Amino acid sequence: MGDGSNKADEEAEPVRRKLSPAALRALAEAEARRDEYYEREAAMPKEIGGRGGHEPGRYGDWEIKGLTSDF
Repeated sequence: MGDGSNKADEEAEPVRRKLSPAALRALAEAEARRDEYYEREAAMPKEIGGRGGHEPGRYGDWEIKGLTSDF
């Protein structure tokens, strides 16, 4: 108790497993795809007066206030 360590703090830290090279490569590729997607999305013109939310063309339907309809 006198050493200043706190057992709750030690338990809060997640245990990190060593990832395989293939897993690290897959994570790097996914991050690169996400970055590319966000760059393309930022380059698109913003919609004025649109409904907001996710793009219906990607998800296949419109959703407004919890109600879904196909388009």
